[in-house]
Amino acid sequence: MSSLRGLYGHKGDTAGQDNLGVDYVICYKVPPKERAEAEAGFVQVVESLTRVGLATEVRSGDSDSLLLFVKAASPDLLARHVYRSRLQDWLGGVRTSGPESDVSRSLRDEPVTEAERLRIVYQIITRPQNEGGAGISDSASSGPSKHVAAVFPLHDQAFNKAWIQKWSGKYTIDQSDIDEIRDKFGEDVAFYFAFLRSYFRWLVFPSAFGFACWLILGQFSFVYTLGIGLWSVVFLEYWKKKEVDLAVQWGVRGVSAIQQHRPEFKWDFETEDAITGEPRKVYPHSKRLQTQLLQIPFALACVFVLGGLVVICNSLEIFINEVYDGPFKQYLAFLPTVLLVVFTPTFSAVLMGAANVLTDKENYETTDSYHAALVQKQFVLNFMTSYMALFFTAFVYIPFGDILLPLLEFWRATAQVVTFSDKALPTQKFHINPQRISSQMFYFTVTAQIVNFATEVIVPYVTHKATAKAKELQGKKAPANDPAEEVDFLRRVRDECELEAYDVTGDYREMVMQYGYLSLFSVAWPLAACCFLVNNWVELRSDALKIAISCKRPIPWRSDSIGPWLTAIGFLSWLGSITSSAIVYLCSGSRNGARGTTSQFTAWGVLLSILLAEHFYLAVQQAVRYVMGKVESPGLQRERKERYLMKKKLLQENLGEDAAEKASAPGVETTEKITRATLEEEARQASVRGQGTAEEMFWQRQRGMQETILIGRKLIAQQAGRSGTKS
Repeated sequence: MSSLRGLYGHKGDTAGQDNLGVDYVICYKVPPKERAEAEAGFVQVVESLTRVGLATEVRSGDSDSLLLFVKAASPDLLARHVYRSRLQDWLGGVRTSGPESDVSRSLRDEPVTEAERLRIVYQIITRPQNEGGAGISDSASSGPSKHVAAVFPLHDQAFNKAWIQKWSGKYTIDQSDIDEIRDKFGEDVAFYFAFLRSYFRWLVFPSAFGFACWLILGQFSFVYTLGIGLWSVVFLEYWKKKEVDLAVQWGVRGVSAIQQHRPEFKWDFETEDAITGEPRKVYPHSKRLQTQLLQIPFALACVFVLGGLVVICNSLEIFINEVYDGPFKQYLAFLPTVLLVVFTPTFSAVLMGAANVLTDKENYETTDSYHAALVQKQFVLNFMTSYMALFFTAFVYIPFGDILLPLLEFWRATAQVVTFSDKALPTQKFHINPQRISSQMFYFTVTAQIVNFATEVIVPYVTHKATAKAKELQGKKAPANDPAEEVDFLRRVRDECELEAYDVTGDYREMVMQYGYLSLFSVAWPLAACCFLVNNWVELRSDALKIAISCKRPIPWRSDSIGPWLTAIGFLSWLGSITSSAIVYLCSGSRNGARGTTSQFTAWGVLLSILLAEHFYLAVQQAVRYVMGKVESPGLQRERKERYLMKKKLLQENLGEDAAEKASAPGVETTEKITRATLEEEARQASVRGQGTAEEMFWQRQRGMQETILIGRKLIAQQAGRSGTKS
C-alpha cells in the first residue's frame, strides 16, 4: 500500500516501488478446513491462466492465502488481443476506422496505454472459457474461483507520488491532468474527475452570485432562485456536450453500446437473432416487469421508514431545543443526533440489501443495465437520507409550525413519564426559529463535508495501519522466507491486498447529492455554493489521495459518460426549480422571525409559484439547448473529420490516388490538352467505326477544361463582334 511517507519520500527511496512487470495479483485464500479443495482449485486456476497465454508466479500471502502474480506471457499475445479489441470496437461503431491490418504498425501508430493493457489482461483473466478467457472471478461461489478473494492491479508508486505532489502544488487542474488519469486508471475514473473539475469551475458563478444575494437580499430571495435555476440549466446542457467531446477525444464514444454480459444472468430460452442468425439467450421482459413493479413498495418503504425516522428525530430535537427548559438540556440536545447516527445507517443498510436483492431478481443481461437499475434504487435511498430533514424544516416547520404542537405535546408527556416526576416539566413557549434551515444547511455544507473527508481518507488509512500492525504482532504478516530482493515488494503487495476496492459510484453519489443541496435548498442559505467551491477544491485532491493510499488500484474500465448520474442531475435541476420557488413562497414571510401559520398561505399560491417556476425552467432549457445546438462541438467536428479522412482513404485505396483526385475535383494540370491532331484522330476513329451515338459525338467535341475555356472565349468574342456589328 502507498503511504504518506512513500508519496512524499525522497526521490532515491524506491525500494519496493517497481512492480516487476506484474499486471495483476490474484489473492487466493486457503482456509485450513478446506485445504484440499483449495489446493485442487489453485491448480485449476494456474492451468486456466497458462492455457490462455498468461505467465504466473506464486508467493506466500498471509498465513492463510497465496499471492498469484499474472502477466502476459509475450508481447505478441498482448498485441493480438489489443488488435482484436480495437477491431471489435470498430465493428461496434466505437471507432470510425478499423485498425491497420499490420498489427505492429497499428500499435506503433496508436500506442497501447497502461489502462488499455490492464483492461485487456483483466478481460483475459475473467472472460468465460468458452469465450477464450481463463474464467477466473473473485465473485464466484463455486468452482475453481471459489477461493479467489481479489483480482487487482498493483499501484504505480512512482506515478502516485508524482500525481499527489503535482496536484498538491497547483491551484487548478487542467485537461492534461485528466488525460493522465485516463491513461492510468481508465475512462470510467477519468470521467468522474473530469466532471468534478467542470463542476468545480462552474461553481464560481453561484458562489459570487450567492454571496452578493446574501449580502443584499438575504435568504429566501426570488432573484437568487431565478439565478440558480438558470445556472443549473446551463451547466447541465454544457456537461452533456462536454462528455460527448471527451468521449470522442478518448475514442470511447458509443462504448456503452458494446454490452458486457453478466455471468449471473439466467435465461429462460434461446431464440434466433433476427440480424445475425445466431442463438440468443432471452429472459422475458414481462417477467422482469413483474419484478420491477416491486420498486413501488420499495420506494414507499423508504419514504415511511426513513421519513418517519426524520420526523421523529426532528420533532424531538425541536422539543428539546425550543420547548424543554429543564435540567441536562445541554446533554439531551445530542439525543436526536445519536438516534439518527444509530438508526439511519441501520435502516439504510437493510433497505440497501433489499435494493440489491431486488436488482438481482430483475435479472439484467448486461452489466450496464444492472448498474443503472441499482444506481436508481441507491439514489432513492440517498435522496431520503440526505434531504428529508431539510424538506421537513422548509415545508413543515417554518411555514406551518402550529401543526407540530401535538407532536411537541407528545414529547412533553413522554418526558413527564420518563422522569417519574409529579411536577410539571419546566418548558417555554414554542417559537419558530427561521434560522433553523440555515443552521441545517451549514451542517450539510460544512460540517458534513469535513466528516466525509475524514471517513473517506483518514479513517480507512488509520484503520488499515492499525489492522496491519495487529496482524504483524500476531505473527500473520510477512513470512521470513521471502527472497531478500523481494521483501519490500511483497510487503507492499500484501498491504494492497488488504485494501478496499475503489468504487467510483460512491464519489459520484457524493457529488450528485451535493448538487442537490445547491439546487434544492441553497435559496435558504445562499452561501452554500461558496462552501461547496472550497470543499470541491479539496475533494479533487482528497479523492486522488484516497485512490493512491486507501484503495486498491481500480480496474481501468471504459465509459463514454457519467452514466445514470446524468439523469439524476437533470431530475434534481428540475425539482430544484419547483422546490426553490415553493420555499420562497412559503418561507419568505418568516425571515423576520414571525410565526408561520396556515392562514398566511393558499394552495393556489403554492401551485401558481410551482407552475410558473417549472415553465420558466422548461423555457430556459429549450432556449439554452437551441443556442448550444448552434455552437460547433469540437468533439463532433473531430468525429466528422475522422469519418471524412476514412472515406477519402478508402476511395484512394480502391480507385488509386490519381483517380480519387480526378473524381473529387479535376484541375488544370490533370486535364488532357486538346490539339488538332487529337481531334483529327478522334474523327478518323469515328469514321472507321461508323457514325457514333449522339451522346458520344456530343462529349467528343471538347476534351478537357482547357479546350472548353478556349472555345468559350471564342464564342464570347463572336457574340461581342455580332453585337458591335448590329450597333
